[in-house]
Amino acid sequence: MHRTIARFRTLFILLGMALMFSEALHGSGALSYAGLALIVGGLVLFFVPGGAPGREPIVVRSPVHGRWVPVNSPADRVPSHGTHELGQTYAIDLVHAPDPAEGWQPMRGWPLAARPETFPAFGQEIFAPADGVVVQASGWQRDHWSRNSWPGFLYLMVEGIVFRALLSFLTLSAGRFVVGNSVVLDLGDGVYAVFAHVRRGSVRVKKGDRVRAGDVLGEVGNSGNSSEPHLHFHLMDRPRPVAAAGLPFAFPYEIGGETRTGVPGGRRPFVTTVDKEPAARR
Repeated sequence: MHRTIARFRTLFILLGMALMFSEALHGSGALSYAGLALIVGGLVLFFVPGGAPGREPIVVRSPVHGRWVPVNSPADRVPSHGTHELGQTYAIDLVHAPDPAEGWQPMRGWPLAARPETFPAFGQEIFAPADGVVVQASGWQRDHWSRNSWPGFLYLMVEGIVFRALLSFLTLSAGRFVVGNSVVLDLGDGVYAVFAHVRRGSVRVKKGDRVRAGDVLGEVGNSGNSSEPHLHFHLMDRPRPVAAAGLPFAFPYEIGGETRTGVPGGRRPFVTTVDKEPAARR
């Protein structure tokens, strides 16, 4: 029961905000306190999973090609991003690291901010992990400068958690200003794939398009609540993230000379194994 209730966490918060900020209209302090309780309850439900436990990972193709570093991976913790909100229980962030001689660091001392074009991930192609149908595609939000210095990260937290999240709530846009430009694919069997922080103007598909596994959907960008150019990818069980639960996934990759099928983690660079990837889902 609590998992079903958790799917409506955003609705609780919106209703609570409506009750709290409309006291001048309804004139009831009790309703305002009820609104506050709904908001607190909704925030608590961000940490409650909405899906059924024990589901086997869904094997797909890698959404990127080349050498990448897995960050905030479900191989390290679940929920991987600290919350079940927007169906991202098993989400992963992928940072392009093409040169083995250059190690990747999450934070920099200098510069405080850099243009997205200076990062190797920016402009990398994003690929469909299976056959599917586009249910949502947007690409108008700008790609901002990096926020991977400590001052930049603090700004990211304030802007992302406060302003972007609040704006997404108020516009009922299911986290649009948090995920930035994005594409959502219907892979069939109640499985939907999300690709976030896509580069502005790079989306090559539109709602209703049918795509094949390996088709290019767009390019990696730095839109939305993002510290540096990277791809945020996850699977969920509904087309709209606002009421979706995350689904576990796996894809083939190579690490240390060994080919595996699973989810890379530990911030250990891996290489995608395109030629060995599974057939498209039906």
